[in-house]
Amino acid sequence: MPALQSIVLTDRATPTNINHTLVPTGGPNGSVGRVAVADASGNMLSERSLIVNGRRTGKRLRSTLKLQVPIIANEVINGVTVPRVARVAFANIDFSFSMDSTEQERKDVVGMLQSALDPSKVLVNDTVVKGQAVWGT
Repeated sequence: MPALQSIVLTDRATPTNINHTLVPTGGPNGSVGRVAVADASGNMLSERSLIVNGRRTGKRLRSTLKLQVPIIANEVINGVTVPRVARVAFANIDFSFSMDSTEQERKDVVGMLQSALDPSKVLVNDTVVKGQAVWGT
C-alpha cells in the first residue's frame, strides 16, 4: 500500500517544462489520498490538486486519478485587485481491472495510456490539447 506522499507533476510549458510539487493535504481518507499546491502567491483559489483513489469492488480492482487545475484572473473592483477563478481544467482517469489480472497486464495498460498521451500521438493530442473533433477517413 503506497504511503501518502508528495508528487512532482511536469507540465508541457514552453520553452521549458515546469515541475509542480503537490504535497499531502491531511492524512489519507480510507483509500483516498489528496495532494495539492497553491501558486507562488499562496492564494488558495489557485490550488492545483490530484486525488488518488484505489479500491477493490466485487471482482474488480478500481483506481481513479482526478486532477484539478484552476486558472486565476485578477479583477480590479473599486481600485482593489481581487483574484477570482476564471476557469478550471479537470482530468479524470478511471482504471478497472479484473481481480485475477496480473501486475504485468496492469502495467501494460498504464503504459499504453501513458503512450497515448504523448504529443506525437496526433489522434489523442489534437483532440484533447487542440480541441479538434475526430473524423473518419
